[in-house]
Amino acid sequence: MMQRDSIRISIMSNRAVILAGGQGTRLRPYSIVIPKPLVPIGDLPILEIIIRQLVASGFERITVAMSQKTQLVQTFFGDGSKWGADIDYTLETEPLGTMGPLTLIEDAPENFLILNGDILTKLDMAQFFESHVRTGNMLTIAATTRNSKVDYGVLTGDSNGNLIAFEEKPTSEIEVSMGIYAANKSIVAMVPKGEFYGFDQLVLDLLSKGEKVGLHRYSGYWRDIGRPEDYQAANDEFESMGFGSLGD
Repeated sequence: MMQRDSIRISIMSNRAVILAGGQGTRLRPYSIVIPKPLVPIGDLPILEIIIRQLVASGFERITVAMSQKTQLVQTFFGDGSKWGADIDYTLETEPLGTMGPLTLIEDAPENFLILNGDILTKLDMAQFFESHVRTGNMLTIAATTRNSKVDYGVLTGDSNGNLIAFEEKPTSEIEVSMGIYAANKSIVAMVPKGEFYGFDQLVLDLLSKGEKVGLHRYSGYWRDIGRPEDYQAANDEFESMGFGSLGD
C-alpha cells in the first residue's frame, strides 16, 4: 500500500504534456475557424475535457505544446488556475512532429505523461502512469484494438500460380496506439533538436537500441476525433459515455 501511495504522490509533482500543435487538416471544415484543440465536444472544447481529466487524475502540472496556428489555446487556458492546474506552454516555430516538441521542455521530470490533444477516452490516466513507473519502461504506449478492413478481394495463390483461397474484403483485429504515452525523461535526449521527429521514429529507435517499450492494453472507450466522422460520433456519444459530468 505504501508503494502505491508513494507513486500517487509522485504524480502530483510530475507533468503531463499535451501535444496540441497539429494543423487539424483531417478535421476540416470544423478546424478552419478555430484550432482543433478548441473544437467542442458537447459543451466543452476537447482540450478542456482532457485538462479536466488530467487534473482529476492528479496531474496538476501540464505543458501544452503549441504551434503558431494554435496560439489561441494559450489565450483560452491562460495559467490554468481556473481548472486547478498549473499550465505552461511551448511554441514550435516550424513543424517538429509529434515528439520534436519534447526538446523544448527544459525541466522534464523523471517520468511524465504525453498525450495527443484530440483524444476522447475513459482511460484511467493515473493507473496507466503508475503501471509505467512500476515496470521501469523507457516508454509505455496505451493500446487498444480496432477492426481493419481490406477494401479488396484478397487472393491467395501457390507457387505454381494457382488460386487456392479467396476472401472478399476481409477484416482483421489489430492493436493500435491510442495517442497516450508515459515516458522516461531519457527519451528526450534521443530526440534531435530543431528537426521533425515523429512517434514512429522514436519507437523504431528505441526498439533498435533494445530499450524497454511496454504496452498498456485498454478495452474501454477511446476515440480519436481527428476525422469529421469520428468527431461527429464523439459528439453523439459524449453524454451517454458520462463525459457530460465534466462540465459540472
